Amino acid sequence: MTKTIDLISPIDGSVYLTREVLSRDAAFETAKRARRAQERWKNRPVKERIDLVLKANEIVGQSTDRMATELAHQMGRPVRYGGEFGGFDERVRYMADVAPDCLAPDVVEDSDAFLRQIKRIPWGVVLVVAPWNYPYMTAINTVAPALIAGNAVILKHASQTLQVGERLAEAFHEAGVPQEVFQNVVIDHDTTNALISERAVDFVNFTGSV
Repeated sequence: MTKTIDLISPIDGSVYLTREVLSRDAAFETAKRARRAQERWKNRPVKERIDLVLKANEIVGQSTDRMATELAHQMGRPVRYGGEFGGFDERVRYMADVAPDCLAPDVVEDSDAFLRQIKRIPWGVVLVVAPWNYPYMTAINTVAPALIAGNAVILKHASQTLQVGERLAEAFHEAGVPQEVFQNVVIDHDTTNALISERAVDFVNFTGSV
């Protein structure tokens, strides 16, 4: 039997949406696809990755009215308090601005005898576990730098804000980020724990909420 998650709107207690939960095997296949895609993604120029992330940010910016309304149903926050999209934009732009310098090699020695440098390499597959409060801003804090740095990203958003993960995936894919490089998943706690404990992913960013 397929397991599902109901997102209950705090506005009226109704079921706002229902999503199927990935099986354990399907989740591990997601991680394998991400790992294969990351090998190609990391070799694309930093400038190209930055441009794609900025394009996704632009696409999100064109849909904030719709997203704010969806958030009102998902988490009960009034539409007029949708200011996190400004923070979302600021964070993406800041990380895009500093990325070239932050990711550039540190040259320790450049002489006739040696060229010694410290190079930054991506982790590989990054699992982002994002919370329901400020759900766009907290997710992008890791998603943007991870993608820019050459990682593949698997996003697991909170069960109360499932649609946020879907909207982010839509924006990044429309911008040109390959589908296997940025994947949004709906998985339960046991499967999340298995992905981490069995090292199907290389780095985990978990942001909690209260």
